[in-house]
Amino acid sequence: MHGYTPEKDRYLTRLRRIEGQVRGLQKMVEDDKYCIDILTQVSAVTSALQSVALGLLEDHLGHCVAQATAEGGDVAAAKVREASEAIARLVKS
Repeated sequence: MHGYTPEKDRYLTRLRRIEGQVRGLQKMVEDDKYCIDILTQVSAVTSALQSVALGLLEDHLGHCVAQATAEGGDVAAAKVREASEAIARLVKS
């Protein structure tokens, strides 16, 4: 079981909402809407995706990394490194 599994339905709901926002952005471009209005919506989608990412990261740390740390050894080191790399990717985006 993955760390996000108990919240899977909530994540799927949020991702479907984001998908709808992206489709709305496509329509805004098709309809030649004002640039600033489109940028505002892009910012909202970006923020929503970041929120999902932070939630998944928190779930991963609380479940997968915590479990691996309890086991110790190479498994723990690998999970911590994996989490650090994921954090680095999120910070860059």
